[in-house]
Amino acid sequence: MARFSRIQVATKMAETGMVPVFFHKDFETCKNVVTACYKGGVKVFEFTNRGDFAHETFAALNKWAEVECPDLILGAGSVLDAATAALYIQLGSNFIVSPILNEEIAPVVNRRKILWSPGCGSVTEISNAESLGVEIVKIFPGSQVGGPKFVAAVRGPMPWTNIMPTGGVEPSEANLTEWFKAGVTCVGMGSQLLSSEIIKNKDYAKLEEEVRKALAIILKLKELYPVKL
Repeated sequence: MARFSRIQVATKMAETGMVPVFFHKDFETCKNVVTACYKGGVKVFEFTNRGDFAHETFAALNKWAEVECPDLILGAGSVLDAATAALYIQLGSNFIVSPILNEEIAPVVNRRKILWSPGCGSVTEISNAESLGVEIVKIFPGSQVGGPKFVAAVRGPMPWTNIMPTGGVEPSEANLTEWFKAGVTCVGMGSQLLSSEIIKNKDYAKLEEEVRKALAIILKLKELYPVKL
């Protein structure tokens, strides 16, 4: 059972402004990455469903995080169908993220009051997602669907829409400024933040520092460009 309600998850996403996105088949690597991000200030973390037995790694990680990182909200990403969403919910996932809008997932997450952030690439998909009860819409791949300009264009006629871009988000002040100025609620960051070099070298101290720097930039930008949840 999820330890955090969807209201708590959405609120924390909006407060912190960043959700790291990561997968590794090695449990120890996952623990080290989550620990570094948590120490750097991350409160919401997305474990992506990739490869065989990914759900088993997630289950172990979620049990570990409940003890070692008690206020960390851990969820599952790259969930494509209702059955997989149900599996991760059974393993205690606090939220579900999808790269696509699959309407069959909606009743599964809504029955358990689990936050779901589906990937959308058009205004129609975003509106359909919101009609299904989605609080924060993921746009994916962020840079390919139009980047910050797309976000600003959507929020013109739909100012109630809360957006989390993933894909094309970098932990630099220039890039983050573009996104938050356009009106995003939070951003998802994968390899641009959790680089293969850092993981290969096991340089978790550097990862913690990079996370802390990115969150500091985001906090400043959220004060300049506030978005109502």
